[in-house]
Amino acid sequence: MRLATTLTGIAASLLLASAAHANETLEVDMHKVSTDGVEESIGSVSLETTDHGLLLTPSLSGLEPGVYGFHVHQNASCEPAENDEGEMTAAQAAGGHYDPEETGTHQGPYGDGHLGDLPVLTVNEDGEANLPVLAPRLSMEDMPGRSLMIHEGGDTYSDEPHLGGGGGRMACGVVES
Repeated sequence: MRLATTLTGIAASLLLASAAHANETLEVDMHKVSTDGVEESIGSVSLETTDHGLLLTPSLSGLEPGVYGFHVHQNASCEPAENDEGEMTAAQAAGGHYDPEETGTHQGPYGDGHLGDLPVLTVNEDGEANLPVLAPRLSMEDMPGRSLMIHEGGDTYSDEPHLGGGGGRMACGVVES
C-alpha cells in the first residue's frame, strides 16, 4: 500500500510537471528568518505555470522534519518589523497572507478564502523538502511583489485557532519579477 501511494504521488508530480510551460518558471531563494533579520539560505522554491494552477517545487534543506504552514504573503519583504502589539517579529514586513479579494478568511488552497493558502510543506526525516505542491487558484501573474513564507507549525486551513495554527514565521523568500 505504501509503495502504491508513493508511486501515485510520483506519477501525479510528473504529470503536473509535464504540463508546465517551460518559459514560465521562476526561482525564489528561501532564507531562515528571525527578529534579527534575514539569515542563511535554506534553498529555493521553483514556481511553474501549469494548466492546473501554480506548481511550487521546493528544494530546501536544513529544516526540522515535519509538516509546516506554507503561504504567499502580501509584500515582497522578509525583514523583521513590529506586529500590532509593538513586538519585533520575524519577517513581519511581508505583511499578511495574500488576499486580493479581501475575504478575510482561511479556507485552504481549494477553498474560497484568501489566495495565500498553499498546501502544507512536508520536510522529510533528512530535513529536506522536495515534494511539489499545487496552488490551483494562483497563477504566475499573482506572484510579483509577494513573498513565500514557511511557518513554524502546521496548517488547519481555518480561522480558528488564529491563522489555522500556523505559528511563527521561520523561513521566507521574496518573489523577484
